Amino acid sequence: MKRGLLFVSVALFWLLPVGLALAAEMPETVCLQCHGGQAGPLGAPVKAWQGSVHQRNGIFCHDCHGGDPADFANAMSPARGFVGAPEHAAVPEFCGRCHVGVLADYRESLHGVKLAQGGAQCVTCHGSHAVKETSLELINEQSCTRCHDYGRAAQIKTALAETDARFAGFGEELERLKKLGVSVAAAKGALFDLRNRYHRVFHSFNVEKVRAETGRIASELEKLRNEVAGHDARFSQRKLWGGIVIGLLLVLGVVLLQVRHTYEEEERDR
Repeated sequence: MKRGLLFVSVALFWLLPVGLALAAEMPETVCLQCHGGQAGPLGAPVKAWQGSVHQRNGIFCHDCHGGDPADFANAMSPARGFVGAPEHAAVPEFCGRCHVGVLADYRESLHGVKLAQGGAQCVTCHGSHAVKETSLELINEQSCTRCHDYGRAAQIKTALAETDARFAGFGEELERLKKLGVSVAAAKGALFDLRNRYHRVFHSFNVEKVRAETGRIASELEKLRNEVAGHDARFSQRKLWGGIVIGLLLVLGVVLLQVRHTYEEEERDR
């Protein structure tokens, strides 16, 4: 019995902080409490939201739909900012409250121009609750041919592919340098800004604009890569000289020990 209590106490000691940390990261809003336990259409949004890019980044129901996430009585109160689900044509403005730059490019795109006639908007490609982050995988024949032929989309995807690969490679390079002790905070900030510009151009759906902007982004990315490579080279050089200095100190230590040993032998012989 005592051993069982000891085991439970130890388990609680280790698991309680983890549980509290998870609770802090994932607050149980009244929206989740109410809809999470329901079946059918009322519970479906919560299940779809779990694992979405919004959920992974801490975006909850009330961040988009408003209302009071801590009060059951006012969770859907217009007085607390609740706006519910937008109509088809209102979705870009709804999402654009956060994605301001993307909204600006979308408005000028063929999709934006055709919005009033039922043109594609954010939810058409990204989903409403199971929201997918911007990636080349979203541009695919199965998805795009729901509304039109795949020709223009294929050209845009081709124009984006090389820059997309460069981003992925450079991100991995920064992680490698970070593990080596190289300061990459500034480079990561610059990379974040470039990624935002890159994701914006996805939504213009203008082949020439995409080609021109990705060309500029690729050029800036290469400059950033060269700057980081310079830091990496200097860091490697310092490591090399540090190794040489340590090697020389070890050799000097061995020589001094040998001198001391020789001196002690001579003292004994006298």
